[in-house]
Amino acid sequence: MSCRVALSCLAVVLTLSVAATGLADKFNKKVDIGDAAPVWSGIMGTDDAEHSLSDYKDAKAIVQVFTCNHCPVAVNYEDRLVELQKDYAERGVQLVAINVNNMEADRLPAMKRRAESKGFNFPYLYDESQQTAVECGANVTPHVFVLDGQRKIAYMGAIDDNWNDASKVNKHYLRDALEAVLAGETPAVVSTKAQGCGIMYEK
Repeated sequence: MSCRVALSCLAVVLTLSVAATGLADKFNKKVDIGDAAPVWSGIMGTDDAEHSLSDYKDAKAIVQVFTCNHCPVAVNYEDRLVELQKDYAERGVQLVAINVNNMEADRLPAMKRRAESKGFNFPYLYDESQQTAVECGANVTPHVFVLDGQRKIAYMGAIDDNWNDASKVNKHYLRDALEAVLAGETPAVVSTKAQGCGIMYEK
């Protein structure tokens, strides 16, 4: 191989690498694909117990989704999240939902009622400090982060491409990402723009 051809090949590789990294940066300025997931602990759940990321050390993958009670987009995804946890539990996937909004409709008492009425089969946690969402760069509800077995971020963004109607979903971003991670592969799509209500960060 000539020097000129070798340099051209190297330029293509570098361009692709930059493009792949830029894809994640386009939607999230705080973390990138391949980064170690921010570690959190001591967050109260609707089960009146404190939860930590390390509690799920045996999980082959973790779906960390920032959600809430009041957002219609988040509400429309609740049944899909319940179904996803049911489908993937035996394959070693743990879904964890975190709510950081501090308005009355999103506080722990309301979360407990929602978790019971909807039959949540995953932990629903309330982070009053909002720090978990800040560190992940989450900006809407729902906003999903898939963590692989080494707790590195493998996918982040939307659950799928139709928040309004589950029957019309064409692209199952979250499920596709989980299939890849469980197979030891990199998801074909690692980052998308999450659609939902803006997280109500306190100034």
